[in-house]
Amino acid sequence: MSSETTDDGHPDAPANEFFGLNGRIVIVSGAGGGGIGTAVTRTLARAGATVLAVSRSTENLARHVEPLAAQGLPVFPCAADAATDAGIATTLARAEELEGELYGLVNVAGGAAPETWMPSTRVTRSDWQALFTQNLETMFFFSQAVAAELVAQARPGSIVSVSSISGLNTAPFHIGYGTAKAALVAATRTMAVELALDGVRVNAVAPGVTETPSSGTYVGEDAERDRRAIPMGRRGRPHEQAGAILFLLSELSSYVTGQTLLVDGGLNLKWTHLGADNTSLFLEDESFRAAITQ
Repeated sequence: MSSETTDDGHPDAPANEFFGLNGRIVIVSGAGGGGIGTAVTRTLARAGATVLAVSRSTENLARHVEPLAAQGLPVFPCAADAATDAGIATTLARAEELEGELYGLVNVAGGAAPETWMPSTRVTRSDWQALFTQNLETMFFFSQAVAAELVAQARPGSIVSVSSISGLNTAPFHIGYGTAKAALVAATRTMAVELALDGVRVNAVAPGVTETPSSGTYVGEDAERDRRAIPMGRRGRPHEQAGAILFLLSELSSYVTGQTLLVDGGLNLKWTHLGADNTSLFLEDESFRAAITQ
């Protein structure tokens, strides 16, 4: 970016350079699902970043990421499993092959399958460990590897991870997922302190109910319910999560670190989406509701 600034201290640069991402490589873990990760990949590329889009599914990369590259966006698919050391190593090696300097990481990989919903009295050790691997360990060890690379090369950087509103509130019948996402917030805060003097910022977003392919497996369409439950009257969309992530990743938030930004349409302010049985009003499948409460 230009070193000149305006009177208020903001960088004085053309709009396409305003985010400070031109010539910088950003890794997006979990880019291929067609939801938040894919939206983040598209948004960052349009903002000037060179995006290394990571997914363990070559089919998902072909379906959701390769079309972005075909449009001329600086997007590079990378088939790797972010939950393994080998996958992280593969990604970093691929980043070294790209033109530009490594700058950022967005940890989107995570989530929880419908069968992981159940009372806390039924959660097994293997259930718990699988959710923590998927949602916490993947974020931490990928962040660790990227941060170590940035520090070793004395380069600034920015890491943004996806937590959840469930990690900032209660998560009835989803305790493993909610606790893992809460731990992600704690890891974000500690890493932010440790890395601040090295010029590496670490932040997170906490989405509320967002319309993604994975959420469609258990959240049906109900506009009236959405209006009752969410102050803004509707569920979020992937590109709205991507906008918040772009802000935290970019130079626009150059003095922000260790924060978790709720992006939920005000849902946390109202928090009326639990019914009398403490299950979510967003669950329209009554057989699923009965299964998770037994």
